[in-house]
Amino acid sequence: MRRLINHPLFVYVLCLTLLLTVGMDFLASTKAAGLNPSVLNPHSESSHAPVMEASILGPMFPVHLSASKSVSKEMSRVTTLSITKPSQNNKVNATKPSYDRYEITATYLNVRANPYATSKRIDTKKKGTVLQVVRKTPNGWLQLKGGGYVHGGYAQHMPEIDPDREFPDVVTMTKRPARTIPTPVVTEPAKPTSSIQSDSGLSEEHIAQLFKGTALAGHELEEAVLEIEEEYGINAYFTIAVMKLESGNGKSRLAKTKNNLFGLNATGGSNKDAFHFKSKGASVEKFGQLLSKNYVKKGYTTVEKVATKYCPVNPKWPSLVKGIMKSDYKKL
Repeated sequence: MRRLINHPLFVYVLCLTLLLTVGMDFLASTKAAGLNPSVLNPHSESSHAPVMEASILGPMFPVHLSASKSVSKEMSRVTTLSITKPSQNNKVNATKPSYDRYEITATYLNVRANPYATSKRIDTKKKGTVLQVVRKTPNGWLQLKGGGYVHGGYAQHMPEIDPDREFPDVVTMTKRPARTIPTPVVTEPAKPTSSIQSDSGLSEEHIAQLFKGTALAGHELEEAVLEIEEEYGINAYFTIAVMKLESGNGKSRLAKTKNNLFGLNATGGSNKDAFHFKSKGASVEKFGQLLSKNYVKKGYTTVEKVATKYCPVNPKWPSLVKGIMKSDYKKL
């Protein structure tokens, strides 16, 4: 044995055997770890395949430069997110509101529980208020979205804002169309006629101007006059003219002692049976009720017809009333 060890050929064979054994074990462990053995040889045909980092294999195994570039390119492809524009199906369609928009044109407008003038008043809206209207009734009243009704003659329909507007999609932002600001509706006084059931077009400011310089000013009668025009359709010019004529522009005895501006139930003399009111505004309200019930509903719808029942003893009564109406119209 000692001779064999000292023999050079024996030593050579032994070293070769050890080298082959170690190499086979290394290749087996490499395949078990999922590594491609070609990465160990930078000059092999598959040298363009991705390789492990040099820090993993150690300094004894060089890393091919082109392989590193391939790995970087592949990693870049995998990690980069592709952002694509959504299809048209991803757009959110703008739905048309289930209500129309109306703007109040009267100084004050009463909200009623039901669509008729004698219904209970549940609220009051100011001029310029925008209402959300669900529908319009056959008799011209507007049903509000939150409940209640207003007379359609004192509200103006407003155009839709951005009717063709679409919401932007996820990626592309589109510029919204400019908003259309509706022009405020300005009511003009209508020319008075013999018909006592018509819209006057008067506002509280107009009526205050007609009361200026008389004893009727300063009693907040403007709202009461417009209220009976809304509820009963009694033209405001006519109400004011009868009021001025029967009360002497607010200076009559009945007007001062009983707040009776229309001579209601007055029989002459002491007028002890004439109606007494807590306020002059209450007198206006009673006038509207009586005129609607006892005159309009019975066909007395013109100044001339009302005169035959309201003041039959004075044949000049209709011409006097119409004269005041025309004079007031010219003042505006």
